[in-house]
Amino acid sequence: MPDGERQPVHANPGRPVDRRLRWPLEADNRPDGAPPGPKIVDPTGEHARSILESAEVVAGAQVRLGSNYTFLVHLDAGSDGSVMRAIYKPRAGERPLYDYPDGTLYLREYSAFLVAERLGWPRIPETVVRDGPHGTGSMQRFVEFDPSVNYFDLREDRMGDLAPFAVFDLLVNNGDRKGGHFLRDAHGDIWSIDHGLTFSQYFNVRTVMLEFWGEPIPGQLLADLAAAASELDSGGNLGALLGEHLSAEEMDALRARLDAICEAKVHPMLDPRRHVPWPLV
Repeated sequence: MPDGERQPVHANPGRPVDRRLRWPLEADNRPDGAPPGPKIVDPTGEHARSILESAEVVAGAQVRLGSNYTFLVHLDAGSDGSVMRAIYKPRAGERPLYDYPDGTLYLREYSAFLVAERLGWPRIPETVVRDGPHGTGSMQRFVEFDPSVNYFDLREDRMGDLAPFAVFDLLVNNGDRKGGHFLRDAHGDIWSIDHGLTFSQYFNVRTVMLEFWGEPIPGQLLADLAAAASELDSGGNLGALLGEHLSAEEMDALRARLDAICEAKVHPMLDPRRHVPWPLV
């Protein structure tokens, strides 16, 4: 069947996703002599989160990567017509998977951000859950990056900077850590994206970071995990937030993984036939 004739995903039958570009980005395919596109701003921190949470989606286009529906959108960022770019992943566009409950991937994206925010690593762009043109989903600040660089380039001389990513993936049980999920921005900072396949109650790590298997975990990362442990308890702030989006079984498994990591102090040796994603990038 030709690509244009594919049927919408119906992970959420009440809100089917139309794969056509209903609101194409103004910056796309403008003819010569056309007026310039909107002014793009890139706020961070609380300013970015405020825009992500409540600003109107004024334009957008589908990003044709992966099996779930993803949109690059423009959010109204001010009275001067400026916009902020974001990645919108609606619940209605999630492809059902046998090993994750239906309609939960966007919540896992947000939960991963909450954990990274508390730990201070790795860098994950500001992420919220909100309503959008195709219903509820995750909305994440877009990071300008070099598309020619991925994990297999970064590992040559940035292994120390990548160590937090490997520990984080163990903690959140990342089932899809591909080489393209590392973004290097213009300042050289490395960002982590695509955390929808996380927090399974069953050990489900799949990663391209084989270099860390069997290696000691840096002491500072272990200290950060230990400091966060009490907050994962049912009465802790982080535990309360995550408990709104993850099941009780998934929360119990998260606490058990944190304890196991702190006790072992080394990365496990995994099976490359089971614990490596495909494709690699």
